[in-house]
Amino acid sequence: MTPIETRRRLVLGAPLSVLLSSCAVAPAPAQDTAAILAQLDSATGASRVKSLSFVAVGGGGSVGQAFGPGQAWPTMNYSRLARRLDYGKGAFAEDYVRVRSEPTGGGMLPLMGQGESRAASFVLGDQAWNGGPNNAAVPSPASLDGRVHDLWTSPHGVLHAARRWAAQGGVARDGDRSFATLAFTVPEHLEAVAWIDAQGLLSRVDARIPHAVLGDTEITTRYLHWSDIGNGVKFPMRIRQTVGGFDALDVAVQSVELNPAFELSVPENVRQFKERVRAEPVAEGVWFLTEGSHNSVLIEMADHLMLVESPVDDARAAAVFAEARRLVPAKTARYVVNTHHHFDHAGGLRAAAAEGATLVTSEIARPYYERIFANPNRIRPDRLAQSGRSAAIVGVSGSRVFGDGRRSVEVHEIQDSVHSQGLLIVYLPTERLLVEADSYTPGLYTNPALVNANNRNLADNIDQRALKIDRILPLHGRVSPMSEFLGVVGRGS
Repeated sequence: MTPIETRRRLVLGAPLSVLLSSCAVAPAPAQDTAAILAQLDSATGASRVKSLSFVAVGGGGSVGQAFGPGQAWPTMNYSRLARRLDYGKGAFAEDYVRVRSEPTGGGMLPLMGQGESRAASFVLGDQAWNGGPNNAAVPSPASLDGRVHDLWTSPHGVLHAARRWAAQGGVARDGDRSFATLAFTVPEHLEAVAWIDAQGLLSRVDARIPHAVLGDTEITTRYLHWSDIGNGVKFPMRIRQTVGGFDALDVAVQSVELNPAFELSVPENVRQFKERVRAEPVAEGVWFLTEGSHNSVLIEMADHLMLVESPVDDARAAAVFAEARRLVPAKTARYVVNTHHHFDHAGGLRAAAAEGATLVTSEIARPYYERIFANPNRIRPDRLAQSGRSAAIVGVSGSRVFGDGRRSVEVHEIQDSVHSQGLLIVYLPTERLLVEADSYTPGLYTNPALVNANNRNLADNIDQRALKIDRILPLHGRVSPMSEFLGVVGRGS
């Protein structure tokens, strides 16, 4: 076990104060808080910074998209990472251009060597959204806590946050070095402890945010190589960050602009957003649940329901379960099948466990879920924490058949996927339906000049198991006839 893994096992799920216990942290007298703030401001010029933008390059990790459960985040290279921050407005914007730097793992990225990904993301107050095609805004409430974190734990955001939320000063030692500390809480979003060195410069921030999969999750950000950028202001030229104990960011800052105009408003569709679920019947007692970034599939059994995928977060899961109750009010969801451990597909599993459903996942992911679902969400209690229940989890190794004499549902583990270890597909043999996630998304990454390894891998697994399929129910996008998929992979009909 690496030192990072050891430290992660020790701190996940612990109160934030425990993070610093090994470094001899002790509270300072209350009157010292003002002195610490003054020292930080004098050294960095943070109070002169009302807004700021910077551009960086370097590397990072695709958080939540590990190839194997509990493994490090897949690495990426940033040719551009740009952020804009406005502390008075509580505004944050980021745009980036990045490519994979290892072949396996998930994320909305072309496969390695097959292109770059560009994206833009925003937060203003308590609203988060992404930039979509043709500059359309796409609500992204599941991203809110992470972006609030990046705003208020930024190099100058710490001073503004510490003043706004009445930070408590303290002192700490890390080895033979002494630090002043500022502890503050952004209600319902994060707890943080900022470490200020003897020169008054921000050295690092240890924070904890609520997370739909991991529970309260540690983020550590380190700021290095502070340099003068004008007007008595300094900024770190190197930023490193870990999330959940694994590397998430390591960038070198190329340029900084002080107090730029930053106009940002919440789009109306973001302001009015609420989760909606549309049920599309695809066979008797089988519904394709859409109207979100991720789909689910509801299957009616003789005396219970099965749900394939409870994705994104509590809010999406609540809407999906509400629709299931509307469609089949006399039956409850006994099983929820999780196709794989990536955060966007696992974000509603805690809510599913709160509903009393047994979670069905790959055997390789089962111990990972058992460990992380024991972590609390203390900062903002989620549905599982409020329910008082524990998650019941069963693993599938190879294949498992769920049947009731009326309907058979087969769960198969895909072999040799580059996207995820333990990736599951669900097959309904009588209805000739296949449910899958991320192996094939109609219209996405289907350039005939480039072989898509995920598409090909799915086709190979279908052939190996001799599955007879008429339609694919993808957990992103629309229902696809099998003939369309076969055309994409060049195997005809």
